[in-house]
Amino acid sequence: MKVVLSPLFHLLWKVRVEGLDQVPEQGPAVLAANHQSFCDSLFLPLVVRRRVTYLAKAEYFDSWRTAWFFRAVGQIPIRRGGGRESERALEAAREVLAQGNLLAVYPEGTRSLDRRVHRGRTGVARLSRECHVPVVPVGLSGTVTVQPVESRTFRPFRTVTVRFGSPMTMAPASDPSDPLADHDHHECRRFTDDLMREIARLAGDEYVDEYVPKHPAR
Repeated sequence: MKVVLSPLFHLLWKVRVEGLDQVPEQGPAVLAANHQSFCDSLFLPLVVRRRVTYLAKAEYFDSWRTAWFFRAVGQIPIRRGGGRESERALEAAREVLAQGNLLAVYPEGTRSLDRRVHRGRTGVARLSRECHVPVVPVGLSGTVTVQPVESRTFRPFRTVTVRFGSPMTMAPASDPSDPLADHDHHECRRFTDDLMREIARLAGDEYVDEYVPKHPAR
């Protein structure tokens, strides 16, 4: 996919990449980015040399128009929701990291429609702590001009910037065999808030300390 799409993307769009050396050349890590457009999931993996796995929302696999693509690039379908669904998502993420791979997540949980970076979910902090892996903040800008909200087409000749920041790591669990024994939600919350502020800085967007509002039904 990268061999085929990279030349096309660089022909149609000006893609600026900064701080790529912050991504580990080997070993597990989480790439945590802001999310404003569907094409975020295309530009980010294309600029990283290693393979990137996303936990993609399962709705993309419900239609043959998109299912073939997501299966072809090895993405993992996840049903969104709290409780048991969230634990399934975290377990799938742990498996990706245990294999020494790169995992990409959107801590906001869904796309932001107001071009601001919102409060993140603490799952990314739990992954860093329980799997003892670094989280690399990523700021994406310009993707919403390539594909505006609700648009199904990409607009050519725009500029997209992918900016990587310094890795952040939660303190590991004291007992790896029981990572939830000394779980501190406040520490996870603090780590996540600092991460989202750094993502906002890298993206050049305003940070809002509240979750992304639920999108109105079409």
